[in-house]
Amino acid sequence: MSKIRVAIAGYGNLGKGVELALRQNDDMEFVGVFSRRDPASVKLATAGVPVWPLADAAQYKDQVDVLIICGGSATDLPEQTPALAKDFNVIDSFDTHARIPEHFANVDAAAKASGHLAMISLGWDPGLFSLNRVYAESILRDGATYTFWGKGVSQGHSDAIRRVKGVKRGIQYTCPVESAIEAVRSGSQPELTTRDKHERVCYVVAEEGADKAQIEQDIKTMKNYFDEYNTTVNFISEEEFDREHNTLPHGGFVIRSGKTGADLSTNQTIEYSLKLGSNPEFTASVLVAYARALSRLKAEGATGCKTAFDVAPGYLSPLSPEELRAHCL
Repeated sequence: MSKIRVAIAGYGNLGKGVELALRQNDDMEFVGVFSRRDPASVKLATAGVPVWPLADAAQYKDQVDVLIICGGSATDLPEQTPALAKDFNVIDSFDTHARIPEHFANVDAAAKASGHLAMISLGWDPGLFSLNRVYAESILRDGATYTFWGKGVSQGHSDAIRRVKGVKRGIQYTCPVESAIEAVRSGSQPELTTRDKHERVCYVVAEEGADKAQIEQDIKTMKNYFDEYNTTVNFISEEEFDREHNTLPHGGFVIRSGKTGADLSTNQTIEYSLKLGSNPEFTASVLVAYARALSRLKAEGATGCKTAFDVAPGYLSPLSPEELRAHCL
């Protein structure tokens, strides 16, 4: 059987993670990277794989079965995914939850018009956590669903810190409040505010002579980022920053607390958790698994846009249906 030819659009942390994940899948072939940078300046970890200008992507469409788009959700993916779906079967990790319906509609229209297949918003949230919310809410009809994120680095919030006057370097960890998690696990179905569920812990290297009190105030009062949370700001040296804060861990929990029985007196809990040493590497592994699913669905004639809700689990696995029934069912 021929291998699935996979290319990457964008070679940041996520794109590099996809490259490494492809090495772990024998049915995949890494065929190239599309970049907005000068191709000569992009150094891949895999020898012999070409780097092409993103602007020239359409010229290479016959060499690619699945294009995994690794841009950012704020400005890249809303433009790139619909545009590239005109020439490729595409996958992205668009994670701006409130804009997913809009993004889906745009990508669906582009993919259907060109006869291609697209999958969007894949990763762990949205993605795997989304599936677990649907499973849990479908099974436990009377109950409440809670999602906790962390402990992990929020790249968006870290970027916001670095934009504060006087900040040389900064990183922010989203941390679930343990007492809130335990209250949910107890089956009491508590009503929790944003502040009740998570706290934000920041580590900052201040510029020489900067007003640290003002930096702390600016961070803690930042609208849409920190003002609704209990936030701690820690000032550290650049040496400590390099030593202790050089990875991108993350994770979290989806918990459904429900009740069953004639009088709804039996407590039932479904919990799904992730503890990730590298957020981009894990997200990349999800995208590569869905590249396999996309290839299989496209061979069956599917077009338009899909999400994790539309893909049967068996399509993700390299195992045959017979092997899955024998070993995983």
